[in-house]
Amino acid sequence: MAMGNTVYKVGDAAGWTNIGNVDFKSWAASKNFHVGDTILFEYNKEFHNVMRVTHKNFNACNSTAPYEIFATGNDSFTIKKPGHFYFICSVPGHCEGGQRVDIRVSAASKSAPAAAPSPTGSEAAPPSHPSSSPSVLPTFPTVSPAPVEAPAPSPHAHRNGGVSLYSSWKVWIPVMVLSFGLSAIAF
Repeated sequence: MAMGNTVYKVGDAAGWTNIGNVDFKSWAASKNFHVGDTILFEYNKEFHNVMRVTHKNFNACNSTAPYEIFATGNDSFTIKKPGHFYFICSVPGHCEGGQRVDIRVSAASKSAPAAAPSPTGSEAAPPSHPSSSPSVLPTFPTVSPAPVEAPAPSPHAHRNGGVSLYSSWKVWIPVMVLSFGLSAIAF
């Protein structure tokens, strides 16, 4: 069995949305994800986003400490190791309404070299070393960010569309919630 290189569009034709009763749990259960596959999130960026979170935050629909944020409307996540990868939409009410998905990645097939064991627990932790992907967050101690005086960097500066959260995630979350909340009111 060949591994990887398959692109899976989350929600198939419907995409990443909370409209139309898309059952993301059933969608993910019908797939056989492998290391090297790509998960594609296509959505209206005015009304949705994608956050990769811990298992605990996935279950609680809590977006306060994401591993990654994607907000371009056409975002890709390449699977680099087996385990669980949890994604939610952080727009108020969307995750609670079912706009979340658990991507379960199977270990390598018997004909392929064995992968390193998964971390303790039921989720794949972010890499502990810098990655070539600009949106992957390294692990740092929690500190309060200094007041931000410069304008926010453009999300277009990142190749894969992920917004870097290196030290400013505490600033981005309220901004995103407010902007998506105001967009939802106008809609």
